[in-house]
Amino acid sequence: MSRSTVEHSSRSNTRHLTVPQGVALYVGAVLGTGLLVLPALAAKAAGPASLIAFLVLVLVSAPVAATFGALAGRYPDAGGPATFALRAFGPKTSAVTGWWFYFGTLAGMPAASAFGAAYITELVGGGRTMTMSLAAVLVLIAIGVNLFGVHLSGRVQLVLTGFLALLLVGTVVLAAPKADTANLQPFAPHGFAGIATAISLLVWAFIGWETVTHLAPDFRNPRRDLPLATGISIVVIGVLYLAVGGMTILVLGPRAGETEAPLAALLGEGLGTSVRVVAAVIAVVVTLGVLNVFVASMAKLGAALGRDGALPHWLAKGSRSGDVPRRSLLVVTTGTAISFVVAILTGFELEQALLAENACLIAIYLVAMAAGVRLLPSGGKQRWFAVIATVLVFGVLLLAGWYLLFAAALAVGALLYLKFSRRSPET
Repeated sequence: MSRSTVEHSSRSNTRHLTVPQGVALYVGAVLGTGLLVLPALAAKAAGPASLIAFLVLVLVSAPVAATFGALAGRYPDAGGPATFALRAFGPKTSAVTGWWFYFGTLAGMPAASAFGAAYITELVGGGRTMTMSLAAVLVLIAIGVNLFGVHLSGRVQLVLTGFLALLLVGTVVLAAPKADTANLQPFAPHGFAGIATAISLLVWAFIGWETVTHLAPDFRNPRRDLPLATGISIVVIGVLYLAVGGMTILVLGPRAGETEAPLAALLGEGLGTSVRVVAAVIAVVVTLGVLNVFVASMAKLGAALGRDGALPHWLAKGSRSGDVPRRSLLVVTTGTAISFVVAILTGFELEQALLAENACLIAIYLVAMAAGVRLLPSGGKQRWFAVIATVLVFGVLLLAGWYLLFAAALAVGALLYLKFSRRSPET
């Protein structure tokens, strides 16, 4: 993609995402469905010392998020990390990076949506078929919102994130009177190994910084707005995670590692109300927020990949700022439907699909951070953030294990497409 294409993209429409909407998109994407269960899993692994794991990951995510914000501000394009890879390493790496997000996320959509649906199923009754049906409904809602463009998607996200933040703050405030510092003892019952396990679990709760980069050209002034939205989001997300993690330990104590819905359990402690109802409400809000961001990002990315030759040119319509990528959205809808059918017919474990998606996302992070080292101004703090983030993400990538084979298969697919397609990517 040429520089003129990017610059025209950022000027072509007067309807823009705002900084508050950018923060809402980031918070919705990063807090994610992991917020529903991971505080309890971390507490089970490390006890009160899981708070150290939260703090470590908040600090680790800062340079990663800052690098994404700096790159998106300098190179605002619907391709997101694929654009960064194109500028830094060329069309082959760009295509592979784009395929990792586009198809990797499609594979994980049933799992991501089933998190929220499972809470509803538990409330109203039903089995796996009911859960998958409700999950499909949640995805269709997100797709329907995005049919009208990112300006509506951003407004919806602002409402969802505002409601989620209200729920989280309300949960912490209402549960705080029952906090007991005695629950901090013993602080590290499983030692350093427990803290390491908690970190490996919680790392999945801090993925999502890459999503908003695909929407960068829809901001009025990406170079100013993206780093600002990123900085605010780092603080908001860090405070919310530490607050929820801290209250989970201080209020629930030994029960923190036993509950499947720590947020609902905390709010139930404060209100004395039905934990199942609270869990369902929180789960639906969180899940819709995640799906809304990912559908918007995938649709924009698909259009950019079509424009650049990494996917059929038919998909290219909708890659510019303000345009609605309906063709790409149709592919996202169809691909998601296929993923649901496969998951239902094969009984494939949803967690495995989600871990395969996470392997792709971490690989994207590594390429994007390495691109930051190459593209950001030398000698400045942004370059140093990128260097630090590259080292940290490489360490996280090793945790993906055998699931990296899925990312490798998609990489081969992307390279074969480039080789045999008639059109070559634009440079």
